[in-house]
Amino acid sequence: MESIKVTARRGEEQAKDVPFSISVIDGDTLDAKGDPDLETAVRDTTGVNVSSSGPYDANVLIRGVGSLNQISQEDGSVVLNVDGVAMSARQLSLATLDMERVEVLKGPQGTQFGRNSEAGAINVISRKPTPYLEGYLRGRYGQFRQYGLQGQSQQYRLEGALSGPITESLSARFALRQSQEDHWVENVNDGEPISEPRLLSYRGSLLWNAGENTTALLIAERQRIRSGAAVQALHPFGNPTEIDITPGLFDDNRNTVERYSANIHHDFATSRLTSITALLRTDALLVTGFGRRINEALFGMPMEFMREDDFGQRVVSEELRWSSLPGASNFWVIGLYTSRSKRDFDSVVETTGTQQNRDFETRSSALYGEATYPLTDTLDWTFGVRHTWDRKTYEADYFNGAWQHDDRRLDDDYTTGRTGLSFALTPTLNLYGTLARGYKSGLFSDYTTQVEDSKPTEAAVVDNVEVGFKLETSQRKYALNGAAFLSRVKDDHLLGFDAATQAIRAINADTRSWGAELQGTANLNRHLALSGSVSYINAQITSDAIGVQGGDVRSGNRVPNAARWSGDLALSYQRNLPEMLGLELPMLKARLGYHHVGARPADPQNHFNLDHYDLVDIRVALLTGSTELYLYGNNLLDERYDLSGYQLAPGVRTGAPHRGRALGVGASYYF
Repeated sequence: MESIKVTARRGEEQAKDVPFSISVIDGDTLDAKGDPDLETAVRDTTGVNVSSSGPYDANVLIRGVGSLNQISQEDGSVVLNVDGVAMSARQLSLATLDMERVEVLKGPQGTQFGRNSEAGAINVISRKPTPYLEGYLRGRYGQFRQYGLQGQSQQYRLEGALSGPITESLSARFALRQSQEDHWVENVNDGEPISEPRLLSYRGSLLWNAGENTTALLIAERQRIRSGAAVQALHPFGNPTEIDITPGLFDDNRNTVERYSANIHHDFATSRLTSITALLRTDALLVTGFGRRINEALFGMPMEFMREDDFGQRVVSEELRWSSLPGASNFWVIGLYTSRSKRDFDSVVETTGTQQNRDFETRSSALYGEATYPLTDTLDWTFGVRHTWDRKTYEADYFNGAWQHDDRRLDDDYTTGRTGLSFALTPTLNLYGTLARGYKSGLFSDYTTQVEDSKPTEAAVVDNVEVGFKLETSQRKYALNGAAFLSRVKDDHLLGFDAATQAIRAINADTRSWGAELQGTANLNRHLALSGSVSYINAQITSDAIGVQGGDVRSGNRVPNAARWSGDLALSYQRNLPEMLGLELPMLKARLGYHHVGARPADPQNHFNLDHYDLVDIRVALLTGSTELYLYGNNLLDERYDLSGYQLAPGVRTGAPHRGRALGVGASYYF
């Protein structure tokens, strides 16, 4: 097996040479997992926890670092970077459509990715156009447990890609996915799924070899989810899980993401000049809230309490960087980044007659650079620094019996970066140590309900130290990576709540996390491969936060949704079969995967824990010629684990349950 190559520092390198921890989910692994959405793929990464109640609000924690409560669509501690274009990690519901790989970068990534990467970054790389004709068609159909022991809900997906040359210098690629499924939560009023989420995703790309040393990659992508539901169900869930709402309430929910980018490279004799120009547009309408059962438990009144959020964003960005060539003995990069974001977030609560219309604008620019310099034949020094200038403006109108207007401005400039040493103890074993600083800039809340509470949050700052090793034998027969880490965060974000006035405001609190992780792969023989990882994280809140939504938060509480223990194990098998039934070169491929996530607090107050869960997945495929037929099973143990949980009042708990066991069949044709 060839050494894994990554673009964790915006230039192509071998993963073993990068001086911090990376988990790579390659295309083959995504295929074997059934090409899940990005949230599911990342959730299965050891040391990563994702809290969500639906397809629009993912809160990602890496190594216990992340927002305690997300206070806006821009509030996140992890940057999602897709083909060089940054977007909010709350868009993790994106499909892994025609992906080459996903890189999960652990620890602060402020040098390369700027603000809101205090916990890490998720780097997504799609497949590029090829100078030869290739493509595939895929289809799958499955059923999963929903209606008690007897009922079944359905899901299907159709997908295809076509790539090839248009002229000698121009190649193109187009990929398309359509899917639909029944939601796994039932509406008690009609006995039907509360919604039928549908996805339509497509991406077109052009690769132009403009000369011997110049290439241009143009990408246009659009993904649209309809009828997705952000769900809170009353504990205990019951079997089946039910909520009491008006039928069809979520039918008009939508989330659309559009991305247009131009990535231009020009190679000089010893360096590369890169320009990335991008336009990102998002548009969403989301109805969410509490059904009648929850409100009856809270207030003794079986009524719906629903909020409609209508929000969108438009971001124009430009990045210009000069770097070493891929594979160069000395890595270096310097760059300039600038962006302008306009965003709106409007909310209406019909039950109370309140309304908020909010507009946000962010202008950001940054200078950065990073280099790895050899001090000796075996000792390298890495140093990176980034300075960022942010200007944010906020304008809002609030209605609560009368209209109020508010406008504010926030200016901030800050420095992030890292430094570290790498030592090649042997040709196959590297040791490293890194110090890094990350930053999550101050921001205005999306959920403020009155003028006097619209003061922005303080910025969050993280200092991190990591030591580790990377072992990789020749031809990657065996690979083993390990790391120990300590992170201290000052002023992470919480939502404050005044029960008397129903006012919501931003509050800050400090946290600390430390732990260790180990991940490795082994090719046991030419048929059998084993991979696995384990992570231990001790994450605590280290300052009091009074007046927080749900109750006061005390120093010593555990960070919510950060499991102490998590791990995974996967066994892959492939073997050529004897000729039979006229099949052309038949081959058997199978993968058995196991993923464990330990118990973790549901909220910053540590009112209760979300139970641990164990996922077992299997996929068995028969390949013959250009055709693949397979059977799959996800969540074979039928675990009904929580995606998130909340205590609304003493004895009243809600959560967002995951679906049960899914079984299905699929087929692929490659050409």
